[in-house]
Amino acid sequence: MFGRMRAWSRRHEKPATVSRMAPLALLCLLLAIPYAASVSGPDLLLAQARYLGLSAILLLPLAWRRRPLTSFAVIALISFGQWLAHAAPIPANGAILVALWAVAYQCVFRWALAALLVTELGVFLALVNWQTPTLGMFFSGSVFVVTVWLAGLYASTRRRYLEGLEERAERAERERDQQARMAAAAERARIARELHDVVAHNVSVMVVQADGAGYALDSDPEEARQAVRNISKTGRAALAEMRRLVGVLRGDEAPSTDYTPQPGLGQLEELVRGSAVPALLRVGGAPAELPEGQQLAVYRIVQEALTNALKHGGPGVRALVEVDYGGPDLVVRVTDDGRGAAAPRSPDGHGLIGMRERVVMYGGTVAAGPRQGGGFEVLARLPMVKAA
Repeated sequence: MFGRMRAWSRRHEKPATVSRMAPLALLCLLLAIPYAASVSGPDLLLAQARYLGLSAILLLPLAWRRRPLTSFAVIALISFGQWLAHAAPIPANGAILVALWAVAYQCVFRWALAALLVTELGVFLALVNWQTPTLGMFFSGSVFVVTVWLAGLYASTRRRYLEGLEERAERAERERDQQARMAAAAERARIARELHDVVAHNVSVMVVQADGAGYALDSDPEEARQAVRNISKTGRAALAEMRRLVGVLRGDEAPSTDYTPQPGLGQLEELVRGSAVPALLRVGGAPAELPEGQQLAVYRIVQEALTNALKHGGPGVRALVEVDYGGPDLVVRVTDDGRGAAAPRSPDGHGLIGMRERVVMYGGTVAAGPRQGGGFEVLARLPMVKAA
């Protein structure tokens, strides 16, 4: 309820200010008749006019909601002038307490303390000028003043606490959105790497197979048919992987959609055997159970290395894929006997960058470059992480 009231007061500042002044203004109007009745003689109308005018002067500064110090100072000076003129106190003098509360609520502590001391001085002067002062009377007035002051300080502390909560909530929401954006960017980068590896490898294989089928079409129709079959098989595999990757981006898929599993170490032999580059797979040590993500990283590294051998190795290139589980690290080495340093550089290639990103994700290292004596080598080391 208080939160809704505070929100309403922020949206409607002027009506909120009037509502805060209304109780004291209504009290002053109700007491105008008893005050006038206490004045006898022909000065009745003049006394009423003075009462209403002084009440208005004391109440109007309360409308300066954004300048509580100025409001308090004006009301204090008017009250002090009233004391100097030996004028009787009126209900509108209670405006000093409202202004004191506003200073304690909106201003820093030193100004709130100064306003309290000024109000206490006013209580003392009022007792000295209008009545025979006693310690009990001063104590009673001081208790009332300090209570109003403490109420303002409490409201100020609570306001700052709520503002701190709102700020922390906004900061947490911003951080959550930022993390969501970072996660989305990382996912897009991962999918881009996957698409690059899938498309680059399979399309390269299909191009080579298509070229071979074209050359063998007249001389060896059976070999040409086999090449076309390989193209069809490679195209279907590429489409299956691309559907799986694109399906990740679709938010309207049914939760039960069965996507093709991601390739891993179990599919390495099939990858090497089906590669357009004549390749041999050697496995050292006992295969370990690795997380799916790490298996996918190894699969993509081998796939990208074979694609590079096919694209840059030249005619008649052969490759050797070695996977060693024997040491503390999983070692993946892919070598070929192609052109090596003499191979032309691809200005728009992202394969090696994708390899490094995959390996670094699991705390490993990768090196790729021409070998001495010819050929090219890709060497990756990944820490052995047991599957959960």
